Amino acid sequence: MRQKRIATIQDLSCFGKCSLTVAHPIMSAMGLEVCPVPTAILSTHTAGFTGWTFRDLSADLTAIARHWKSQGLTFDGISTGYLGTVDMIDMVEYYFRLFPEAVKVVDPVFADNGKLYPAFDMNYAAGVARLCGHADVIVPNLTEAAFMLGEEYVPSGYDEEYIQGLLKRLTGLGCRVAVVTGVRYDDAHQGAVAYDSSKNAYFQAFQEHIDVSFHGTGDIFTSALAGAGVLGKPLPDALRIAVDYTVACIRATMPDKAEHWYGVRFEDCLPGLIEALREG
Repeated sequence: MRQKRIATIQDLSCFGKCSLTVAHPIMSAMGLEVCPVPTAILSTHTAGFTGWTFRDLSADLTAIARHWKSQGLTFDGISTGYLGTVDMIDMVEYYFRLFPEAVKVVDPVFADNGKLYPAFDMNYAAGVARLCGHADVIVPNLTEAAFMLGEEYVPSGYDEEYIQGLLKRLTGLGCRVAVVTGVRYDDAHQGAVAYDSSKNAYFQAFQEHIDVSFHGTGDIFTSALAGAGVLGKPLPDALRIAVDYTVACIRATMPDKAEHWYGVRFEDCLPGLIEALREG
């Protein structure tokens, strides 16, 4: 049987444990053949560091896709993370058109906690919403979901009915499955809720809420979710695997959080992720 293959399109931060530096090893450990497409190279990620270097690689993206196509390559999945510009969104849409057989997973990565990330505006949010319309699975947080739908951000006090309505409206963008991360119905638990519009079915996975913030945990969640999905895991199993793995990574970093503030120790938890795939 041919090894499952996934292309992942996002930036490469050489230090900081996010984007490609977590997506590639996580999905490789899951047994996928991972084909990275770096949109840019940074010396570090941009949260908490200063003076970082940045080199834009967007000019190479179209040529990479065309060369792959000329070689007869096919992909079981394509996942995206941080893109950064509307032009980059257009290039990802080109990949989607060139490899229609791939399961397409989009993590919007443009906002959190009710605010856009620096250098983004609502025009970019609209572009990501358009890209989500061409995806099979989208993975926004609550802020990104609200901004893409043009709705007010609701940070807390919501109930299951609100989240389910939000998910259904997200699939109205054009995707088959919407997953919202960072959902908290109470102070003790946090997780993700999904809606599969083809089955009109909701699924959820929750773990304990750990009151700490680490950069890159969203990338870790999406990598595990996309990897499990491309490997053929049903949505509820993929959701549980991704939530459990993300929380395990946070737990593993807590004793070392002062020194390891820039990211989580995801490597320590890879054996547990592999075991969960076998069991699930």
